[in-house]
Amino acid sequence: MNKLLATLIAGFLATSAYAQTAVTTTTTTTTPNAAVANTTTTNTNPTARTTKAIVKAEARAETDVAKAEAKEMKAVAKADEKATKAVADAQEKKAKAHAKAVKVHAEAAENITRADPEDRATVIARAEEKVSEANLKAEKAMIKADEKSLKVQVDAAADKATASAKAEQARAEAMADVHKAAAKN
Repeated sequence: MNKLLATLIAGFLATSAYAQTAVTTTTTTTTPNAAVANTTTTNTNPTARTTKAIVKAEARAETDVAKAEAKEMKAVAKADEKATKAVADAQEKKAKAHAKAVKVHAEAAENITRADPEDRATVIARAEEKVSEANLKAEKAMIKADEKSLKVQVDAAADKATASAKAEQARAEAMADVHKAAAKN
């Protein structure tokens, strides 16, 4: 916004430099009855019309830039919302995967404690197998959740960069229109 204001002020100052004041000429004529002073104002400024064009161009530029910035802010907010939601979803999926693994660990430990001394070695082997499978499954789920989250975050960053570039393009085009109007002098 500061860039916009600085640019518009600079444009205004540049157009003010081109602007000339209206010249007032006074002529006195004498008639037989009385001396009457006639004052006429003549606009000898050929740039008055173009100054109006510049002011109009600046107003349009300001409107266009404001619209572009509003669009940019909306796109940035939407991208941030997507990224935040993706992170939250990933955390939730990771928590569920971890909870499932913890449940398998608890069941395995319970099975080991309930096992007969003769079958204990077999139960321990099965429990270790189940625990390792549960750990692998949880790790895969967590990696997949992180991967999806990171992809959404990268896409959101790309959306934000695109919105910023579009807003900058709108600013440049608006200033170009103002400069074109000033160049018509």
